[in-house]
Amino acid sequence: MSDNGRGAGPDFIEALARGLDVLRSFRPACPSMTLSEIAAATGLARPTVRRILITLESLGYVRAVGRGHTLTPRVLELGMAYVNALNMWDVARPHMEKLVAQTNESTSMAQLDGSDIVYVARVAVPKIVTLAVTIGTRFPAPATSMGKVLLAGLPPEALAAVLAEPTRSGITPRWQPSPGELDAVLREVRAKGWALADQDLAPGIRSVATGVRDGDGRVIAAINVTVHAAETSLETLLDDHLPLLLRAAADIGHDWALTAAVPVTTA
Repeated sequence: MSDNGRGAGPDFIEALARGLDVLRSFRPACPSMTLSEIAAATGLARPTVRRILITLESLGYVRAVGRGHTLTPRVLELGMAYVNALNMWDVARPHMEKLVAQTNESTSMAQLDGSDIVYVARVAVPKIVTLAVTIGTRFPAPATSMGKVLLAGLPPEALAAVLAEPTRSGITPRWQPSPGELDAVLREVRAKGWALADQDLAPGIRSVATGVRDGDGRVIAAINVTVHAAETSLETLLDDHLPLLLRAAADIGHDWALTAAVPVTTA
């Protein structure tokens, strides 16, 4: 077992895990952190944090600013490696751009990571919203339309395991359902094929989402249309935008299935 209780085996590289702990300690609310703050956030000793920061700085992932440290844009390479490996963005982009042109509203794509959703693709329009969203942003899944879709697509045993994990988003949503309430909502989502979040996450944010399915019919991602509640009514969102969203999701799933079916050749 590792010294921080991770329960690792003999092949577990504790130094790598600690480095990732330091990277994850940076949050939107605290983009610049001192060595002491990072040590407190990670539970690591100050000398350990210092060595990790020196290493990350030499690799270009962290820079020293005054008494603190900040992440550099290079960390985006870590997340984009995942997105690019899936080729999801290349497949989804034209359909998402078309959806934005049709609705004049932002659209995003997300996948599950524990009990959170993580944004993996986004085409935005310049509008003022309560919460800023970028690639890699995470929110508690039950309070989002995309999260409801992704949770509804899980088998019961997987759903229970996912919901047992604590959120790592740092966000406290407005809607925090009981197990019974969430079960009822997910049953409705499975029946309809789409999910609505009407200011469940934060005031002013209203969205509708549906699943993107692979060639076997499994939900591999969720895609949404997000609007400002003061500007766009539920009727407009559901009557006008939802049919366009469903078409975009179907087209992405179709293209993704065709891409996945192409045999990989090596030289």
